[in-house]
Amino acid sequence: MLKKQIESFINEEANSQLIHIEKSYAQKHALLHDGAMVETISLQFQVIERCLKETEELIAEETASFLTKPVDYLKEHANEFMYVASERFNVIRVDSFALEFDGAFGVYSALFGLRLQKKYSEFLHSYFKAHLHHDKMTYSAAFSGEDGLWEINLALDALDGFSEQQSFDEVLAQLYSLVFVLLEELEAAVS
Repeated sequence: MLKKQIESFINEEANSQLIHIEKSYAQKHALLHDGAMVETISLQFQVIERCLKETEELIAEETASFLTKPVDYLKEHANEFMYVASERFNVIRVDSFALEFDGAFGVYSALFGLRLQKKYSEFLHSYFKAHLHHDKMTYSAAFSGEDGLWEINLALDALDGFSEQQSFDEVLAQLYSLVFVLLEELEAAVS
């Protein structure tokens, strides 16, 4: 799963670029060759959009500087959601993340599709139960046989260390890490 993805990043070019959690994984699994030059990078996004919740109509395409805003922007603009996509999400088997403030539950939410076989249902649920903690809502996960992926809706408030004062960049890095570790633990469990 992850091992092949990380190996391909390392083998594609002499000077590899890895996100911090990917670099730690590569070191832990001895994937880096002696003298390998590895640059630690941040997530890069090809798509950053603000959209209307009700119609999914595009309000604006944003630049990376928008991601430095605190996530409480979503509470202040409760009729909007933010959609982000990154080529790097392929590593964690996610196409994109949509972030919003869920007024019904009073929590910030992340919605995404996770390309993972249905047979891993028990593992997925136990992982989220162990890693997400909140009074009102933690997550929901439903498998879509038509799309072959898990439709995940999780409360950002349930993430350890989450604060509505965090920037979008920080929250997206936290989500990336959450899913990365899920896949790392699954990889270890099935091998």
